[in-house]
Amino acid sequence: MQHHVSVPSTESSVPPPPGDPRPAAGGDRRPWRIPRRAPGTGLLTLLPAAGLWLYALPRTGFREMGDYGLLDRLPATYYLSLLVLTAGFVLSLRRAGTAPWWPAAHCVALLFALKAPPAILYDAVRYPWASKHDAVVDTLLANGELRPGAALSGNMSAYDQWPGFFTLDAGLVRAFGVESAAAYANWAPVVFGLLTIPVLVLIYRTFCEDWRLIWTAVWIFQLANWVGQDYFAPQALAYLLHLTVLAVVLRHFVRPGSAGRLRDRTFLDPVAAPVPPPTGSRQRAVCVVVLAPLIAAINATHQLTPVMLTICLLALSCTRRYRNYGLLVVAVLLMLTWDLTMGRPLFVETLSTVRSSIGELTQNSRAGYAGRLTGPGPELAGTANVVMVLLVAVLAGTAVVLRRRLTRGALPLLLVSVAPVPLFAVNDYGGEMLFRVYLFALPGAAFFAAAALVPAVAGSRRSRARALWRKGSAFVLPAVLLMLLAGFLPSYYGKEKMFYTPPEETALVTRALDRAPDGSLILATSGSFPQALHRYDRLEHWFFAEQALSENEKMLKDPVSYLVDGIPRGTRAYVVLTRTQDVYAAGEGLLPAGGFAALRSKLSASPLFRTVASHPYGVVLEYRPAAR
Repeated sequence: MQHHVSVPSTESSVPPPPGDPRPAAGGDRRPWRIPRRAPGTGLLTLLPAAGLWLYALPRTGFREMGDYGLLDRLPATYYLSLLVLTAGFVLSLRRAGTAPWWPAAHCVALLFALKAPPAILYDAVRYPWASKHDAVVDTLLANGELRPGAALSGNMSAYDQWPGFFTLDAGLVRAFGVESAAAYANWAPVVFGLLTIPVLVLIYRTFCEDWRLIWTAVWIFQLANWVGQDYFAPQALAYLLHLTVLAVVLRHFVRPGSAGRLRDRTFLDPVAAPVPPPTGSRQRAVCVVVLAPLIAAINATHQLTPVMLTICLLALSCTRRYRNYGLLVVAVLLMLTWDLTMGRPLFVETLSTVRSSIGELTQNSRAGYAGRLTGPGPELAGTANVVMVLLVAVLAGTAVVLRRRLTRGALPLLLVSVAPVPLFAVNDYGGEMLFRVYLFALPGAAFFAAAALVPAVAGSRRSRARALWRKGSAFVLPAVLLMLLAGFLPSYYGKEKMFYTPPEETALVTRALDRAPDGSLILATSGSFPQALHRYDRLEHWFFAEQALSENEKMLKDPVSYLVDGIPRGTRAYVVLTRTQDVYAAGEGLLPAGGFAALRSKLSASPLFRTVASHPYGVVLEYRPAAR
């Protein structure tokens, strides 16, 4: 038996200010009317911030990065531009209800300020490992097909089994008339960020009508998104599609007879908003038909994201409000269909490893191969990572406890945020499960973190407590936003020395791999160097230092014998050692201090290896078994 609680209306007693849309009688959905005339005060901060930022970019010494990456190479005017932008955003929140586009403009400006510098400055692809994605696009364009059933080295067969992202980029390369995807790869974080902002607004608007809270959540999401999963990679596209599916589900799958979407209308009216009308079975069926191609695209693009989406849909099905087994069944069937056909080789291999990894929480939550960052910049970045996660978690937990009404209304968002956490008990995903779980939990965590900083406006029985909260937030909100900004910068740019590769090093590797005969074995300490997987469909690869530090210390005692024993008899082999590998191996703790230099020295001095190319940025050695 359902009980209906009657709430007195305040529409007549509390008139809305100019420009604030109020819901119509009867509980219809609140319209998105934005005032035509918005105050121009936002320009007073946007223009100076843009001017300082543009002044700083040409003065950034990115080619001479030291131990702290870009942190000590960015001019003071760059940091000042971020401070001005943050101040402008906080000021714009005061009139967010009547002029929400000014906080929106500041959020877009923040995205450009934080993530556009590499795209504008760098003369090479940021993240050396992103070049392997460019290699897949080049292979697709050259051969006109991929080979999902082929056993390719370096785990590249996974890309051939999930080719959605690369097929799209192959079309973009042809459409733009550029030489390769490397021409625009560095703009991926900005493009995906711009596409993600409206999707986040749709999700947050589902549970809240307070524009201050919505845009603060978007701001926090951008500052807390330091994990670098929005670069030129399949994960970025699949993540955007994942959020889009969730936005449609959360807004258009409300079941009849449920509590509906409970909105926290605290911007002006502390009384609970009328429940919007539920969606009918016919409308939900249409939404399933519309979402099926998006879910199929996710399955064709990335192997982990469909699992995350299925888990989130399962969590939503546990609530009466969003119980829709039809969509869940469609998502599961599409995932299994792809995994058992195109993705079958890697799917079967992954199942064989789950038995040994399931329940290994410590191992599955490791970061990378060694899990021990070394050097001032990487260590600072690692510390900032932990502080950022804890700060967002504490803020979100505070809101869940204190803003119970909002938590009840936004319970579905809370569920989809915590749903991926159990994957820690299943697999380590190559040392990246920690980052992926954080990434998929971030939208909900940012929303509740914002709720802890943006108080409800006075008007309820606890008006005195709310008044104190509002006064405190005037100082706490900017302070926390500055703390998040201070944490983002080392998290995102503290390890930049291993992310930027000089073009000369790229050219050295490209020439060496172009000259290597088909079937040759390419040896390197890790795959984190430019063009590491160039011609991956014709060459074999062995990244021999991608293992625990203890094993690498044993290897360094006699690296010549270690490598020779691993080279199959009769195989042409080349050792490629570059500056980027040195920086990466040291920063990630793969090799001890001086280990890379010792490795290069011992191999170069051995009669079994002949130097075929040498450059200040690297060396290429050819294995000559006849000299033994």
